[in-house]
Formats: sequence, C-alpha cells, structure tokens
Amino acid sequence: MQDVLRRLQRLWLLVHWRTWQGRAVIWGGATLASLLIVAFAMLVEHAIALFEAARQARPWLPLLLTPAGGMLIVWLTRRYVAGAEGSGIPQVMAALHQHQDAGHTGRLVSLRIAIGKVLLGVLGLGAGFSSGREGPSIQVGASVMHAMRAWLPARFPVRPYDLILAGGAAGIAAAFNTPLAGIVFAIEELGRKFEARTNGVLLAAIILAGVIAVALQGNYTYFGRISIPLADSRLAVPILMSGVIGGLAGGLFSRAMLAGMRPWPGWPGWLRSRHPVWFAGACGLLVAVLGYVSDGAAHGSGYQATRLALEGTQPLAPFYALQKMLATLLSYFSGIPGGIFAPSLAVGAGLGQDLANLGLGQVSSSTWIALSMAAFLAAVTQAPMTAFVIVMEMIDGHALVVSLIASAFLASLVSRSLSPPLYHTLAQRYLPPRDSARRPPA
Repeated sequence: MQDVLRRLQRLWLLVHWRTWQGRAVIWGGATLASLLIVAFAMLVEHAIALFEAARQARPWLPLLLTPAGGMLIVWLTRRYVAGAEGSGIPQVMAALHQHQDAGHTGRLVSLRIAIGKVLLGVLGLGAGFSSGREGPSIQVGASVMHAMRAWLPARFPVRPYDLILAGGAAGIAAAFNTPLAGIVFAIEELGRKFEARTNGVLLAAIILAGVIAVALQGNYTYFGRISIPLADSRLAVPILMSGVIGGLAGGLFSRAMLAGMRPWPGWPGWLRSRHPVWFAGACGLLVAVLGYVSDGAAHGSGYQATRLALEGTQPLAPFYALQKMLATLLSYFSGIPGGIFAPSLAVGAGLGQDLANLGLGQVSSSTWIALSMAAFLAAVTQAPMTAFVIVMEMIDGHALVVSLIASAFLASLVSRSLSPPLYHTLAQRYLPPRDSARRPPA
C-alpha cells in the first residue's frame, strides 16, 4: 500500500503545475542564455572584421587602438563589472563552490556581469587583443541561469548550484554549436556530476541551448568539415608527437598563466599592482607589436586562420603558435574579459602545422592540425574528454575519434607533470579567504 502511495505521489509531482512552471523557467533561462550567446558571437564577428579592415588600411593603427582599447576596457571592468575579467570559467567554478553564499555568488555570476562580459569581450576583440568568446560564454550562460532562481516555484528541486552548472554547460554548447561538448564539460570540468533528481531537466536545458544556436546560426560545424582518412597504423607517430609536444607546450602555457596570480617583481609588478589601467595599455602595445610583426596573425581569436589551415586553403605561418601564445598571455595578463579556448585551438593548429612540415608520418596536414588542437587544449585545461569532444564535433571528425582521444589523454598526462589544473587553481582567487586554501570541487 505504501509503495502504491509513493508511486501516486511521484505521479502527482510529475504532472503538478508547479513542476512544469519550474521546468518552463529553466528552459526559458536556457533560451535567453542561448540568444545572448548567439548575439555575442555575431557581434564578435563584426568587431573582428572591422578591426581587420582598419588594420589592412592602416597597419600602424593597432599600435594606438589596442593599448587605448585595453586601458578603456580594464577601467570599465574594474569600475562597473568587477568579476568579469578573464575567461569567466574560474568565476563559475568559484560560484559553484560557494553557491550557498548568495552575496558572494552574485559577485561572480549575475545579469550585470553577463551583459558586461558580452560588451567588453566584443570591445576587446575589436581592439585587437588575442582572446575568445567561448570561455566568457560559459560565465554568461551561468549568470543568466542563476538569475532564473528568482522565478522558480517554492520547493522546486533545483539548487543554485544546479542552475550555475547547467548555465555554464549551456554556454559552451551554444558557443561551439556542440551540445555533447557542453554536457561533457559540465561533468568533467565544472561539477563532475549531475544530481539524479534534476539531471533530466538540466540536460534538456543544455541541449535546448545548443538547438537554439543551431536554429539561429545554421547547422554548421565550427571549423567546417575536413577530409580525414580512416585511422590506421600511420597515425601512431602523429598521435605520439602531437600528444607529447602539445602536452609540453600546453603545460608551459598553463604554468605561465598561473604566474599571473602571483605578485610580479620589479617595475612590471609595481605598474600592474599600482596602475592596472596603464599596465593594460602596456600589454596592449606589446600585442600590437606582435600583430605588426606577424602581419595581423597575433590579433583576434585565431578562428579564421585555423579554419583556412584545416581546409588546406592557406597554411599557417612559421612561428604562428609562439606568436599566438605570447599574444594570448599578454591579453590575459592585461585583465580584459576574454577567453582562451579559441586561441588555444589556434595555437594547437600552429603546432600541428609545424609538425606536419617536418614530414613525419604519412598523413595529411589537416590530421596533424586536428590532433594537435585536441592535444594542446587538453593540456591547457587538463580536461581531455572535453577537448577531444569539442574538436571532434567542431570538424565533424568522427573518423579520428580514437586518435583524438589518445592524443588528448597523452597531452593531459604530460601537462600534469608541469602544471596544476589551470581553471581550478585560478578559481581560488575568487574564493573567500576562509576557503581560498581549499580547492574547488573536482
């Protein structure tokens, strides 16, 4: 009898109007987040195109525009949207760790931060910095979903933690047009698990965000569809080399980014701590110099150059990977809002192009680039599952799935010997003092 009553109670909860009200709020939040992220993507494309047109017309212009833009962006960030700096993923992780502290969480994920992240992220890429929109989209999605808690009905079984987690995953699903990558990222990097009682509703929200992005932007793959041969023994050398080289480069890159958390010695440290706006201008000037030397390759997200290299239309220049790494580090150190996902993929593409030019392994340049993209991204994030799924979905590279997995896991293993986990370590700076010594949930 009691068993029957429990089943009737579960059935009543399933059809109760409050249950559907809660689901509608969550799905509405996912829709709003996806719309904002798609708008973010479109604005970024226009901003990069305007910057490139201006640079082509006047190659000296970035020497003025990038430093001035960096100074303006950092001043606006510190004055109006503190917490929006950087990629946004460490802030989301810290918010997950402190989800029960509404005051602290509101300083890391909020609608104000979401709007500021979009506008200032567009301005940063329009000024010529080397950054991406994908990481910031995670903070945008988490911010929008967290704001939805005010409209949830009483006793609806979804916590702020669940909303932040689903919003972050929806952000990456919409940003890359890869719903599966959003789910994997949520499990592997943000929260490592979903609660059984809410996973259906939240997974539906993530998938909905990806579907809306596809509906608005078309059913495209992020880097197009490339021709990949079936895996065979010829891939052994490319897997090994891309995994080891990508792991070493990604580990060193991650370690360099973590150096940004610590006080710097000498006058750079003085300028950075005492005059952060002027420091951002100095970083912007160095990015502009790199852009001038590389004929614009150091600017922007690296998306277009990577796409052309994968298609075999236009190979990347020698030393592209090094130039992109330096420009991305300087952009991160400046304190502007901007992510490292797209630049990391571009760096990986540059490494793959260099390895392909060595003539080792009888495989195409596109295969080398795809493997190295997965390897470098896995090494930087130390999230190999997410890295290989992102690359697989972005290039429609299902024929390479096993090779991508092997390259990503090998690179992540190598990276761990050089650097602690990047995002989890960066998240510590956003935790209250009493929790700063503890690592966010892994």
